[in-house]
Amino acid sequence: MNDLKVFLYQQNNMIGIIDYNSGNIKSVTNALERIGQKFIVVKSPEEFSKCDKLIFPGVGAADFAMESLKRSEFIEPIKAFKKPFLGICLGMQLLSEFSEEGGVECLKIVPNSSVLKFYGVADGRALKVPQIGWNRVNFEKTSAESSVLFDEIESGEYFYFVNSYYLKCPEKYVLGRTDYGVDFVSAVKKDNFYGVQFHPEKSSEAGQKLLLNFCEKC
Repeated sequence: MNDLKVFLYQQNNMIGIIDYNSGNIKSVTNALERIGQKFIVVKSPEEFSKCDKLIFPGVGAADFAMESLKRSEFIEPIKAFKKPFLGICLGMQLLSEFSEEGGVECLKIVPNSSVLKFYGVADGRALKVPQIGWNRVNFEKTSAESSVLFDEIESGEYFYFVNSYYLKCPEKYVLGRTDYGVDFVSAVKKDNFYGVQFHPEKSSEAGQKLLLNFCEKC
């Protein structure tokens, strides 16, 4: 882009962060400030019209989060959103059809998907649950190469995770996988909806680059 096009893009590219009482809003806003992005915190679905893209962070339990979305009347507007959308951690899991966490129906955006619990043992070895810390994300090349979300990020890069549950979904929606006793989906894409199980806002330079890719390239 030339300088004028970059200026016009930055002027018109407003990022909305959905606040539904289940997200780590402050860490996401801090990350967007670091990479120079314009954003607003969205507290009602009427504000979606102000946004060119939405970020959907999540912390806590799926059943509580879905109830919060229902009370705030976010569910149908999220499902109807046609611009780029990024779910983070629980925000990614809520794109599924069903979560074992609370036995709750979710947004049903990613077909034939479910969220399962880490059970603490794999291949005869004990696993700490939740998974807390750095782990690799290995790209599914057939999917990730067609996505700009991981542009200029190497497959096998480390990102920061905090999760007791993980997404299972059809291969055609998978952008990345991670091993934690089980091989699980750590990045996903369905149409305009992206999801990452890790926290890019806490994942140093790689996470910052992923957020920049979403804000400026998706």
